[in-house]
Amino acid sequence: MDVFCPDSELGYLRSRTRFVRGERLRLDEAYRLAHLPLIAPDHPAVIPSRPGASYRMGRHERAFSLVLPIPPDELEKSAAYQELEGELRHSPFANKIAWDLLPKRRERLHATICGSLSKDVPYRIPDEERAALRHVGPLRVEVRGLFSGTINVGRLYLRVYPEYRNGMNLLRLIQRSLGRPETDLYLVGLYNLTDHLAAAEAEQLQEIVARWWDRPFLTLDVNCLWHLGSFDDLVLDAFVEEVIPLDWTSNIIA
Repeated sequence: MDVFCPDSELGYLRSRTRFVRGERLRLDEAYRLAHLPLIAPDHPAVIPSRPGASYRMGRHERAFSLVLPIPPDELEKSAAYQELEGELRHSPFANKIAWDLLPKRRERLHATICGSLSKDVPYRIPDEERAALRHVGPLRVEVRGLFSGTINVGRLYLRVYPEYRNGMNLLRLIQRSLGRPETDLYLVGLYNLTDHLAAAEAEQLQEIVARWWDRPFLTLDVNCLWHLGSFDDLVLDAFVEEVIPLDWTSNIIA
């Protein structure tokens, strides 16, 4: 029987959007700086740049991360995914979802495990870290939906629940193996809003998020990770620098 990390071991509950009845859902500054310029560059709320930030109309120097890939075919054939997308397409705010973005990102769906490994130049994973990843070995995760957070308000995600093995969150173990900060949020960015939501639209989104909170979409056997580089947070131009195996039988180069 699969055992996945419970919500008490993860940060999803504490990081949910705080919807307020009767109030609009406003796109936050982080979203207006990093995401909105890429999907609605003429929107008056766009933040083109900000002192101390590397973003210029949503783009930045190429950043490399270690991510968990989500196979689009597996996701799209999930009955739960099809049902959720149908509900969103018939929602009062359907015209504020950037539907044209989905096919552009389809082949690069992922959840970040170790962000910002390096900038401009790909991170070279040393042999001892590769061995540590293989020692973790293949793992299973469950993908559930839907999630709206307290940062990047305007983006809607699916949530990854990692395997819980011998009292350990295996994604934390991977982070520890690479000497990286351990986190408890593993999100698959899926939908993006093109505008603020009116109060009634925000209430409807809140209801959808609550109704879909515990719904599983799919269970994945994860045998490899991606070393991914991109000039933007939506990975519109992303390239898989290397496929990192989690077993001892292969060493695949993308």
